Amino acid sequence: MAKQLIDTYVAELPPTVQKAVHQSTAATTEKRYQLLGDDYADADGLRKLAGAIRQHTLEYLDTYLAQAEESLAARGAKVHYAVTAEDACQAVTGILQAAGITKVVKSKSMVTEEIHLNDYLANQGIESVESDLGEYIVQIDGDHPSHIVRPIIHKTRGDIARSFEREGLGDYNDDPETITRRARKFMRGKYLGAGAGITGANFVTADTGRLVLVTNEGNSRFCLAPAKVHIALVGIEKVVPCDADLSLLLNLLGRSATGQQLTVYTEFINGPRRADRPSGPEQMHVIFIDNRRTEVLASDCKEILRCIRCGACLNVCPVYRQASGHAYRSVYPGPVGAVLSPLLAGDKFKELADLPKASSLCGACNEVCPVDIPIPDLLLRLRNRAHQEHVPSPGTPPMAGFALLGSHPLIWRSAMTFGAAKDYLPLDRMPVPYLSAWLKTRTLPKWRGGKFRSWMKSRHGRNGGGGK
Repeated sequence: MAKQLIDTYVAELPPTVQKAVHQSTAATTEKRYQLLGDDYADADGLRKLAGAIRQHTLEYLDTYLAQAEESLAARGAKVHYAVTAEDACQAVTGILQAAGITKVVKSKSMVTEEIHLNDYLANQGIESVESDLGEYIVQIDGDHPSHIVRPIIHKTRGDIARSFEREGLGDYNDDPETITRRARKFMRGKYLGAGAGITGANFVTADTGRLVLVTNEGNSRFCLAPAKVHIALVGIEKVVPCDADLSLLLNLLGRSATGQQLTVYTEFINGPRRADRPSGPEQMHVIFIDNRRTEVLASDCKEILRCIRCGACLNVCPVYRQASGHAYRSVYPGPVGAVLSPLLAGDKFKELADLPKASSLCGACNEVCPVDIPIPDLLLRLRNRAHQEHVPSPGTPPMAGFALLGSHPLIWRSAMTFGAAKDYLPLDRMPVPYLSAWLKTRTLPKWRGGKFRSWMKSRHGRNGGGGK
């Protein structure tokens, strides 16, 4: 299934883009290994500690959510709860309409991508502009992110230059500095003209009610500086028990996401404007979003909610490196998406049940995860669920034939004898059930087998039947 997913998508992926994705993810992974090794004597121990903290929070999430709500309210923020994506979008619209706001700017947020907030606001006559450069390019192209941290890892600078030219931001120019300068000039006007800033949150601390935002462009600060209203959309799993936990999680997040010791902009939002805090938005609203997370929490895959959205599992994954993010057909790509997306799909689980099979189960995703999520185990559990629910695997033939071959040595040896002949047979045109359809999306390698048994037989003879 992993090969089928790659073959069907990579056929449309330009070689230059595929090369860029591979080089970028490989470089970040290498830098992560180097930084963690240089900075910490026991980086693996820190990962396991972070995983334990996140798992503890999930086990007592009801307690910590209630504490976070109380702490946020004490700082002057208003807390809302949204059971579904529709509830979350309606809550945002209600806040904006009550304040008479028709223009907003957004900081990068995966959860707003998940609930399709931009489309919803547009249908309500509200202009919403992404302020993160990558997210803005995705928005004007009618595209969606292909990486959790790097939304446009699948685009070249030529693609971006053409998009800017189309949108009237200047003549074609693929110089990165020119692209950035033009985006900065355009965004400043949007910041100043917006009535509200919408953000996500990397963490919310239960004991103090602090909202933590992590960016590399500082766009969240620009979103909030002139805005009258701040709306933060936060998945319920983003709560952490206390500020002390942040010292560990933030250090692991920066190194895992971008190979930095600390992300360029790390903000602690302490609530709206008040007498002892004269700057900032007049209102602050925090919307905690469920959107099937409580169902995930009750499942045998609840560990996936530990995720802190660093993207390290994408960077190291051999399947993601070849196929990029769009092959996963969901907001969350890569190994984390192969687990999370089917779970969040609810009744549409069957539509994404093939994603857990888009993995070689090499275990690299678990090795780099800063919160030690056992992703390979979760993938196997979802594969088993698909099997239990009789979800067919597109393009995959029944395995009963292979089971017969693998359990009968005589039949297996006969099949191996036939193996060399397959190089000369038009298998894709032969009327063999499943085989011709299966080979339309696959290319079999040249036959290289058949020598092991003769080698073993000769070795056995040399050792007099008692090979050691």
